Amino acid sequence: MLSPSAESISLEDTAAPSVLAAFVQRDVQRSRDGQTVIQRDCIAEEIPVALIYNGTAHVVMMATPQNLDDFALGFSLSEGLIEAVQELQSIEIEYASDAVRVLMQIPEKRHAALLLQGRNMVGRSGCGICGTQDIAQVLRAPAMVGEGVFINEAALKKALTNLHDQQSINAVTGATHAAAWATPDGVITMLREDVGRHNALDKLIGALTRIEIDFGAGFLLITSRASYEMALKAVNVGISLMAAISAPTALAIRVADQANMSLLGFARPQSHVIYTHPQRIVSEPPGRSK
Repeated sequence: MLSPSAESISLEDTAAPSVLAAFVQRDVQRSRDGQTVIQRDCIAEEIPVALIYNGTAHVVMMATPQNLDDFALGFSLSEGLIEAVQELQSIEIEYASDAVRVLMQIPEKRHAALLLQGRNMVGRSGCGICGTQDIAQVLRAPAMVGEGVFINEAALKKALTNLHDQQSINAVTGATHAAAWATPDGVITMLREDVGRHNALDKLIGALTRIEIDFGAGFLLITSRASYEMALKAVNVGISLMAAISAPTALAIRVADQANMSLLGFARPQSHVIYTHPQRIVSEPPGRSK
């Protein structure tokens, strides 16, 4: 495994772009029904993003280089490295042509706890716990969510129906996951995309935290399977209902059940499966429980 030290990624000394594109364009050879043509195609970008706290390289994640300030904040919160947005005292993003370093300052007590984790490794875009060195650290007990949001099936259908049209990067590349936030009446108010499903969720958590959204007053949609890491990130910030387009894992179900989170899978506008705490899907008009 590669340690995410400052030397482990290529950061050119030459003038670097102030931001990297979410996708690049390439000429490709496309074949269909025996016919071959050369076309311009949009390819999702994936680059190393080094997360560095108080000068200590913590992890390198493979990610789409967009909304990285949201990503850094969301990752810090969902992984329990900080407990509030105010604890992310500063953030600086250094761009290069092939990598990004995110330099963050957190309280010294948080940094000391981070050093005990020893997670100085590379995290791939499909992995949410890469680099974790201790099983107990991975299988940590989830937080309990509150009573949370109650919605009806019409609200869920509305959000799922509109989800695809709001995925602008995926629309041109077909390669990114999305995490979206919806109000109790099914209106999507925020969406983030990334080649990694965990990254997309962290970006969304960061963006919502910045605008002080109440995580108990809406619900989460994800365009991936509901893995253990996704469920744990959601409950860690107080999300009470998560609906996944694909299936959950058995461990994700156990985490959601223990944490009092409603977990839905195979979510489609016309159908869904409820795995835990079905009481939040009600027949009455959607709203916050009294």
